[in-house]
Amino acid sequence: MSMIRVLLADDHGVVRKGLRFLIENEEGFEVVGEAGDGREAIRMAKELTPDVVVMDIAMPQLNGIDATSQVIKASPSTKVLILSMHNDESYILRALEAGAKGYILKETAEDYLLGAIRGVARGKPFFSPAIAQTLLEDYMRNLQQKGQQDSYSLLTDREREVLQLLAEGRSNKDVAQLLDLSVYTVETHRTRIMQKLNLHNTAELVLYAVRKKIIF
Repeated sequence: MSMIRVLLADDHGVVRKGLRFLIENEEGFEVVGEAGDGREAIRMAKELTPDVVVMDIAMPQLNGIDATSQVIKASPSTKVLILSMHNDESYILRALEAGAKGYILKETAEDYLLGAIRGVARGKPFFSPAIAQTLLEDYMRNLQQKGQQDSYSLLTDREREVLQLLAEGRSNKDVAQLLDLSVYTVETHRTRIMQKLNLHNTAELVLYAVRKKIIF
């Protein structure tokens, strides 16, 4: 099995040191560099093309969310995992819209970081349980405030299958091959899912799947 090459981006040297120790003590991982701000993270990602960038949000010169979108443009094969102290849906949604594959809290890094890196390196979304719980509570609170109900029950069995596969990061073509459907049929299912659940983009679809514990 090939090594998973990781770039650390955090403005606190002591945090980077702790993350490096945690990662490099596990077989199969290599820390290829450290960045202290968002701009440096972009430059190093372009230069080193790591498999995963572990990205903090609050960094000088350029914040981690804006850096995430630029890292992905600079190194399309690189996946970004957000490691932050912010347990807030607005940050999570912005990170996903920027292209991040996962989001975990710094306080849970010891328990979930290695698994999260493995997952996002394979293109799989990863969210720590505390993040998933926050998303669920916020979602239910918003529904109650608006006097609405969750629409998951409106989905057909096939739509639920498609929802999970899309939320796992699979393309329409991949879903079509897995379910023995045409790409057009998958696109139709996707459109109906978005309409029924009042979702507007892939980031919202992934968040919905995390809230409902369809993906972890």
